[in-house]
Order: sequence, then structure tokens, then C-alpha cells
Amino acid sequence: MAARLLSIACIRQKNYGDLSPSPHYPSMPKGVTPEHEKLLRGSESMALFSVSGMSCSACAACIEKAVKRLPGIKNAGVDVLNSRAQVLFYPSLVDEETIRETIEDAGFSARLIEEENSDSSTKVCRILIKGMTCSSCSTTVESVLQALPGVLKAQVALATEEAQVRYDSKIVTQSKIFETIEDSGFETILVSSGEDLSRIELKVDGMETGKCTRIIENSLKALPGVEDLAIDPGLNKFSVSYNASMTGPRNFIQVIQSTGSGRYKAYIYPEGEGGGGRDAHKRQEIKQYFSCFLWSLIFTIPIFLSSMVFMYIPGIKHVLNRKVVNMLEIGGLMRWILATPVQFVIGRRFYTGSYKALKHGSANMDVLIALGTNAAYFYSVYMVLRAATSPHFEATDFFETSSMLISFILLGKYLEILAKGKTSEAISKLMNLTPHTATLLTLDIEGNVKNEEEIDSRLIQRNDMIKILPGAKVASDGIVMWGQSHVNESMITGEARPVAKRQGDTVIGGTVNENGVLHIKATHVGSESALSQIVRLVESAQMAKAPVQKFADRISKYFVPMVIALSVFTWLAWFLAGKFNSYPKSWIPSSMDSFQLALQFGISVMVIACPCALGLATPTAVMVGTGVGATQGILIKGGQALESAHKVNCIVFDKTGTLTMGKPQVVDTKLLRNMVLAEFYELIAAAEVNSEHPLAKAIVEYAKKFREDGENPVWPEARDFQSITGHGVKAVVRNKEINVGNKSLMLDLNISIPIDAEEMLAEAEGMAQTGILVSIDGQLTGVIAISDPLKPSAREVISILKSMNVKSIMVTGDNWGTAMSIAKEVGIDTVIAEAKPEYKAEKVKELQASGYTVAMVGDGINDSPALVAADVGMAIGAGTDIAIEAADIVLMKSNLEDVITAIDLSRRTFTRIRLNYIWALGYNLLGIPIAAGVLFPSTGFRLPPWIAGAAMAASSVSVVCCSLLLRYYKRPKELDSLEMGGITVE
Repeated sequence: MAARLLSIACIRQKNYGDLSPSPHYPSMPKGVTPEHEKLLRGSESMALFSVSGMSCSACAACIEKAVKRLPGIKNAGVDVLNSRAQVLFYPSLVDEETIRETIEDAGFSARLIEEENSDSSTKVCRILIKGMTCSSCSTTVESVLQALPGVLKAQVALATEEAQVRYDSKIVTQSKIFETIEDSGFETILVSSGEDLSRIELKVDGMETGKCTRIIENSLKALPGVEDLAIDPGLNKFSVSYNASMTGPRNFIQVIQSTGSGRYKAYIYPEGEGGGGRDAHKRQEIKQYFSCFLWSLIFTIPIFLSSMVFMYIPGIKHVLNRKVVNMLEIGGLMRWILATPVQFVIGRRFYTGSYKALKHGSANMDVLIALGTNAAYFYSVYMVLRAATSPHFEATDFFETSSMLISFILLGKYLEILAKGKTSEAISKLMNLTPHTATLLTLDIEGNVKNEEEIDSRLIQRNDMIKILPGAKVASDGIVMWGQSHVNESMITGEARPVAKRQGDTVIGGTVNENGVLHIKATHVGSESALSQIVRLVESAQMAKAPVQKFADRISKYFVPMVIALSVFTWLAWFLAGKFNSYPKSWIPSSMDSFQLALQFGISVMVIACPCALGLATPTAVMVGTGVGATQGILIKGGQALESAHKVNCIVFDKTGTLTMGKPQVVDTKLLRNMVLAEFYELIAAAEVNSEHPLAKAIVEYAKKFREDGENPVWPEARDFQSITGHGVKAVVRNKEINVGNKSLMLDLNISIPIDAEEMLAEAEGMAQTGILVSIDGQLTGVIAISDPLKPSAREVISILKSMNVKSIMVTGDNWGTAMSIAKEVGIDTVIAEAKPEYKAEKVKELQASGYTVAMVGDGINDSPALVAADVGMAIGAGTDIAIEAADIVLMKSNLEDVITAIDLSRRTFTRIRLNYIWALGYNLLGIPIAAGVLFPSTGFRLPPWIAGAAMAASSVSVVCCSLLLRYYKRPKELDSLEMGGITVE
């Protein structure tokens, strides 16, 4: 498992070439009948796109999957080596721009071939954006970024307050992107400047002049592997982005300290100091909102008391009613003085936010707040000034309305930010798994330990030798060079049982060494580590919008203008009704006139409407859901996967490694010719050692028993090796033609199969074993029986899926006899055997055409086309890298139970999203009419603006809290009694 996670960590750095055949299966346009297709025939168009960002054939498969889901696509093929995508489509149903956007939505940059850009100039940066309040803000930022020349793709997530921008550095610079966002009215902070770069912040003491800074800057930039350098002279802070495979932070510190002949001292920037990092900025934002709320409270409480309480206390009332100038009272003047700093100093953020939003032609929550509070404040100012200039006019002000509104909204934002911080708790826990310190070993020429030194774990570099004591956390991904122990990997993989480790085994950073001392060699550090890759995958999942989010985005475009129009209409309707005596005078409170009553209704409508709750309904639930999945060993790659998974009603299982343990063993061998068994196995092992198939590995492992050179035998050379997917292998060994595979392979090669061999095959298949035929020089020589035991809980998992109304199907490349035996044992009724990879994908397409939402569960390279074709691809974590990359969901523990957990979690998450939308829409649909006064004529109930503002603030907090309840998710009770490899989960 550790080895598999480490392979996930570097999967994007590998070039798999054409390991996996590109799945070229015909795709009928959605909703196109055969008759319609006849009419469209001949009108097809071909589009050729340049696609950047692909790293392996799984990426190509992902693009094909996305494009083929579009209506009007006849066929699509992706050439990963040349970074090309060729699409055959019907122009009457879909156009090139839609196809290009779909490819970019899949996470890659694409242009029509004449607009091709070089992959090397494509860069990615992740930016923290401060000041976004609702989905209108995030949509605005996304729009201005997409409109910027050179930006290939921009994703903005409201819940995480982050943007991920893929851009062409030849056309646009990173600073221009920052400038564009800041012009939109938001603050920006760089989180990361590349997908494969590590980043460290260093503090340098001893710098006295700008010349010192330039000397250090030039010294660092000269180092190989340093990609980017940002300097904050005021804080003496250097932020270095670097390639961890080429250099590391200890090199930076050494260069800095040697540059000044000992005058400069460099160390890692202390956490929380100087506002570095997302957590520090989040803490700073929480502190700012809390401070603003407390200050607003200091001014608002006296305003509230003077207008709502003291007027009923005779002595104090007399003082407050004393006249200052004409009819201007002390109470009114005091409220004006106290309300002004609340309105313009503490509430300044709402003015700046609304100004910048309006400047770019959009309207957000700040606009509603600014309009509502301004209406109350400036009307009150008018009343005070009129009283001061008139000997008869008695003023009634609403200063308490504006100041209490701002106070309650600040309190709501403070609580909302606190709650939103909890939604990313799963990522925080993952990031905090790495220990703070590590023991660095210095070795002499002979490999003996010369020195031990305790260092900050962030200073670990590739190839460092690290000592791990019993009970300590593993400080870095690496390989065990000395010692043996058991390592608890549950915090990363969710696997409860400690895993034995000895020399040559891989370990994962953040796991716990249980009982022995280990010396490990660091192999993956910084952004390359498995933990960093998992965190990045979860962050990317939280960044990607679920399709259901588009509903809120559409509403948010028109929400604020519509609310403003409703507010004006409400005020006008009540004002005109009062003007023409359309309602009794007794309805008007004694302290108001008809104009003031109408104004209160209009302000209440404006401030009760809440676009934030709608904008947060989906992303907060997706954030918590993907985070909970990660803690359970289920990596969900975004909202699209979550949304599709909750609809799944049919699951297609691969057999080997999915329903079975994936560790086949040779259990019987029958020779049909006189031959020494050791020689027989030497010949076929020489051919099979070139194959990655689990059955081939089982044969090679068994063949080692006949060799004296033990674990590392040297096999004879195999020439003309050929792997025939779904059939077997061919090679020439010692001038003998060796064919190893199934019955279909022998028949294709015109090799006759004796009755004895047929009977042996039937016997093996009857016992749920796989029969492998071996021919030498065109003559069938032997039959090998291989057994791959079922996973302990396979039958129970299939039974539970049936109870969840999910149909189970098994599709395998194995023979029919073995497949039927396995299917009967686990309780699967529908079986497809001897299926090639492309046929697995075809079967998935057939099921989708029948109306099923299909999930494919597999682990091998040959499963990747089907994983891509399915609505949801689930890769078993112990499977191949390409299967993991092609999948939408990765089951890290390799337990079948997690298929149920993934579906159940997605269903719970979308139930929560529905509840969030019901609450957010219901709140606005009920709240706005009540604020407009629909209940006032019949009940006399009126919602004051400050209470409406409090309700608005509470709505956002309630939506986030509703999503947070997912943190307490428990997997289905039926799974608690299942035995997993001898361990019962309690």
C-alpha cells in the first residue's frame, strides 16, 4: 500500500507513453436515434485541438470520457504523445468552443490547432482571495480572469476562498493576474506557483540595506532547482519555490549564511508570524471580524439603549429629551455621533466592496448592506438636521437600525468564517500528520552512522538518511535501509492493521512507527510526498464545482438586482398606500409617519435577502464530504464524482484484485510432455517476467522456487516478446517459441488442445481456479492452475448493494468457467467473461444506454478504458497507477466495503446539499415577503430592519453548520460486522 501511495505521488512525473491502449469505442450522440443519425450522416465535422497538461494515457482517457459525454459527439481520440485531441462531431448539436470548454473543465488547457501553445509555457498558480462574500463575488472573479488574455482556465471556490489559474506565461504574467483580481475589489495572496513545486518561507536576520537583499536574492536564484523567489523586505522574508528533486531548504540556508561570511542568519519563518500562509491569514481574518464586531458593539449598545430602553426610564428620558438647538434633542445628537463611526469606519468594508463590485458591473451582498444602512443613516441625518433648523418639527431617527444592522452582519460573518474553517478540518488534520522534527543521520564512507542531529522536518531533502524511533511519526516518504518494525498507516490509508516493514520496503510520511528502530532514505519530500499529493487531490476536489452548483450561480447573477427592485417596489407600494389613505391610520406606529413605515419595510426587504446562503449550499457540503472521505481512505476527485456517485444504481466489478485478493498463487501444474518441471518453469518465467499481469507475477514467483539464486534470479533472455491484452504473452526463449495464455490464445495460434487439457481446464474452472495453457514450439505442453482467493467480505458487500437497489455485474478477462464459479460464490447473477478492455468499456456504454448510472470498480491497466467510460470510476488503491489516475474515486484501503461507503457518503452529502438549498431558498422565499409586510395587515407583525439583518447573517451560518454535520458521518451499520482479513471493525 505504501508503495502504491508513493506511486500516486509521482504519477504526474512519469511518462507512460502508450502503456494503456486508448479506448476508441463508438459513441452515439445523446438523444440521437438511429433514424436521426441517418439524417445527420455526412454532416460530421472534424476538429483538432492542442491539449496541454496531459502526462499519461489515463489523462487522454479522462479527456475522451468528458468529450464523449457531450451530445452530438460521434467519436473522439486523444494522442497523448503529440498532445492532440481529434473530435468527430455533428455541428448542428455541438460546436468547437463547447468541446474546448469541456476539455478545459476536465482539467487541461485546449485550443484549436491553429492557436496552439507550448506546454512548457503553461503554468498554474493557486491564489487566496480575501473579501468574497457570495457566489456573485466568485463568479465576478472567475469572469474577469477568464477574460484576461493568456488565462487558459480559472476556477474560483467561494468556500475555500481560493482561485486556481492555469495560464500561458508567454502571454500573461502572474503579477498581471494578481492585479486583475485586485482591480475587481479583492485582496490576493499567493498560495502556490506550480503543480510540482515545493515552497518554503525563510527569515533572514542581519540584512541592513537593500544591497544585502539583492546579494542574497542573486545567490538563491543561481541555485539549480529554484523556480521562483518572492521577497518581503519589511519582514526580512524570502519565499522560495523550488523543485524538491534538485535542491532543498538546507541548501538555501547554507547559501545565505555563507554569502555574508556568517553575518546573515537564516531559518524557517515562524508559523503565524508576519501573516504567512493560509492558516495565518484565516486567523487574521477571524481576528479582524471579531475586533470590528466588538468595536461596533461599543458604539451600538448606547444607541440601542437610548432609543429602545432609556426612553422608558423617566430620569434618563428627561436628560435625553433636553433640547440642544431648536427641536434637536441630546439623544438624537448622541445617536448621530455614535452611529457615524459605525457607518463609515467600521462599515467601510461594505462601501469598498460594493464600489468595486459595481465598477465591474456586478452586485453582491455588500451592495445590499450599503444601500440598506445608508437609507436608514442618511434619512436619520436628514431628520436630525431638520429638527435642528426647525422650532416645531419633532424628529424620529433610525440610527439604531443602521448601527445594529452592521453589528449583526459583522457577528454573522465572524461566525460564518469560524464555521467555514471547520469545513476544511480534514485537510488540516492531514497536513498536521508530519512530525515537527526529525533525526538526521550523517554516514561515513562505509555507511556507518557518524552523527545524529535533530532538525525541523521541513528541512528534509531527498536522499537524506532519517532515524525513526519506536512510537515516533515517519518524517518523510522513503525506503527502509536498516531495521524492521510495524508501521501504523491508518491515518493515511484507513487500514487498521499495522504493516510489517523491513529493508527495501517503502514507508509514508505521517504514519506511526510502532515497535522497532528504522533508518529510512528520504525519496519524496515537499510537494512530491504522498501526503502532499493526497492533500492536493482533496484541495482540487474541493475547488471543482459540482454541476448542481451551476443552479446557485445562475440565481446569483440576478439575485441582488432583483432584491433591490423588490425593495424599492415595497417602499413605493407602502408609501403610496399611506399617501392615498389605503390603510387605516391606526396601522402606523405612534413614533412614525407613513413615509417612515414604508422606508422600514423597504430596508427590511433589502437586508433580509441573503445570496451567501445559496452560494455556500453546495461548496461547503462538498468540502466536508470530500474531507470525510479522505479520512476514511476514500479519495473523491471533486463535486462531479460526488454528484454522479449518489445516482449510481449499477456497479460493474472487475474480478482479479477487485472481488479477489489480487494475489494469485500457482496451486497445480500438469505437464502433457516429458519435461523437467524446473526447465518448464524457467522457460515460461523468462517470458512472463516481462508482463505486469497478476497471473504472470504469480507464475514468476512460483518459478523462483526451482532456482538456487533465490529472490533475485536471472532469467534467460526473451526475444520478440509480445503481450496480447486479454489473452496472454508470446516470446522466443532459448530459440523456443513460448506461448502462455488462455484457450482463446491457443485457438488463435492454431494450436490444438488435447482432451486431457480440456478436462484439466474444466476441473480448474469448477474450483474457481484460472487455467493457463502453455505451448512450446507449437505444441501444448502444460496446464497451470492458479487460484486467487475471494476477498473475505465480497459476498456480504454484494448482498448489501442489492439491499441498496444497486445492480452488480462482473466483467472479467478470465475464462467463463472460473468467472461463473466466482460469481456464484459472491452472489452476482450477470457475468461477462473473456472480455477485452475495449469490450468492458462497450458493456459500460450499453448499460448507460439502458438507463443505468454506472460505476466501474477495477484495479488494472486493462480496466482504465472502462473506468473512464463509466459515470463513476472507482480504482482499488492497491491497483495500477493508470487505473488510479483514470478513476473518479480511489479506494485507498483496497477494501470492497469502501465501495458501499463511497456511495453512501455521496448520498448523504447530496441529501445535505438538498437540505441546504431548501433552507437557503425557503429562507429567502419566506423571509422577503414577511419583511415586505405581508403579515402586517392581518397580524400587525412587522420585521424591523435590524432583526432582518440578524436573520440574514444567521442564514449563512446555518447553511455552513448544516454542512458541518457531515463531519459526524458514520459508515452504514451493516459494514460494522464484516470481517476484513481477520479483523472485525468495531
